[in-house]
Amino acid sequence: MTNYQSEEKILLEPENMIRLYAGGAFPMADEEDNIHWYYPRIRTIIPLDNFNIPRSLRKYLSGDPFEYTFDTETMKVVEACASRDETWISRKLIKAYSRIQKLGFLHSVEVRDNGNLVGGLYGVSVNGLFFGESMFSEKPQASKTALVKLIEHLNEKQFTLLDVQYITEHLKMFGATEISIESYDELRLAGLSLNTSF
Repeated sequence: MTNYQSEEKILLEPENMIRLYAGGAFPMADEEDNIHWYYPRIRTIIPLDNFNIPRSLRKYLSGDPFEYTFDTETMKVVEACASRDETWISRKLIKAYSRIQKLGFLHSVEVRDNGNLVGGLYGVSVNGLFFGESMFSEKPQASKTALVKLIEHLNEKQFTLLDVQYITEHLKMFGATEISIESYDELRLAGLSLNTSF
């Protein structure tokens, strides 16, 4: 085993993964299934005290046909998020997620239509911090409504941080914004001090 592979294996041990997440890092796999940890100096969050629900989505939610659950099929949600032509969610990373899920750190929102899983999202939670990883949708609006349910849930639990990693047009609709690492660390440290859970 090369030094890189040995180090990678150590970093994917559950306790080390949680420590890295709590410090603000997140993993992604490359095309060769090597896992790299990233720590951008410019961070993207959805402010939990100042988020936005697009007007069209508000209208949709008033007659919302979906049912929502939390943490009932977390690994199925992860697999669905990974099931696309190009993905950073490799088999090795899925196995690592499974290990931290057993310890209570991996969480999901499931979206169902007539009992069938049609959308959802997952992420890692440490105290009052939630690190959003990925979402999927097999029906229009399913991933967007999952995000709304997540934000509502995090506010109910008094979380301080929803980290969404990178800015996208999709996330901008919900108020996603880029902040400095200094501002990010203030939110992160405040969340770590909270005695709360997902």
